[in-house]
Amino acid sequence: MDKIRAVIAAVLTVATSAALLGAAPLTGPGTGPALPGAPAAGRAAGTVQAPWPHGAVRTVGKLIGTYPGGQLLTCSGAVVDAPNGSVVVTAAHCVHNPGEPRWERAWFVPGYHRHGTGSVVRSGWQVTSVQLEPDWRRGRLPQALLHDYAFLTVEKKDGRTIQEHVGANRLDFAPVDPAERTVALGYPATGPYDGETLGHCTGVPTLLTARDTRPPNTGGLLMESCDLTRGSSGGPWLRDYDPRSQSGTVVAVVSVGDDRGRVLGRPFPAGARRLLAAAGRVPAPSR
Repeated sequence: MDKIRAVIAAVLTVATSAALLGAAPLTGPGTGPALPGAPAAGRAAGTVQAPWPHGAVRTVGKLIGTYPGGQLLTCSGAVVDAPNGSVVVTAAHCVHNPGEPRWERAWFVPGYHRHGTGSVVRSGWQVTSVQLEPDWRRGRLPQALLHDYAFLTVEKKDGRTIQEHVGANRLDFAPVDPAERTVALGYPATGPYDGETLGHCTGVPTLLTARDTRPPNTGGLLMESCDLTRGSSGGPWLRDYDPRSQSGTVVAVVSVGDDRGRVLGRPFPAGARRLLAAAGRVPAPSR
């Protein structure tokens, strides 16, 4: 733990979050960082691999939002099991940062793989509502990072839900056992990545306590040697991944990171159950 304390001495901050793991800006539809890339061979296990070696994961995808003035921003997310079959989990800062405008419209594209942002209306599922913690909406960063998770409700297509189309992941709530192998998935969109293919980190994370870090990050899961970049925010931290169903158990979402290859996953406290319930509520039949 002494090593962890030393590593976290320069606490994961909002500044590093905005620089590395926030929603990745794009200048217009279908554009992004020009040069794709891949990590150098021989890196430690747990360093991101891009693309994910098994191809796209149909229950994981890319969140694309439009902002005033036509700017596009991208994040990552995952379909999670819900009564209405229409819920995606992501990071709260992918939806709205306190003191800044939120996107006007957004779509989630499951199984995204080089779709291009210009096809989002055709290939994506439009977000119809968002569930955020009130403390996130009112909060000041970095204190509000404790609530950096959000549940999105998306539209049906041709009378079918997104869960009926692609399946869904289970979602687990804190406390999370840190001593289990975990894969963090997302769409890194800044160098050396292009945001068009799924990246990942694998490893056994460390559960941060008050002895290791400052309060905003207490209870977070830390993964080292992970070079996911902007655009990965909101991506799921999965356990028990099943290649056949292309799903697993989401125990956290990508929240913040720094320039030393450390990424923090935000688990879901028990209070997040009510947000999931609200996002997954089945509408009452019309009379």
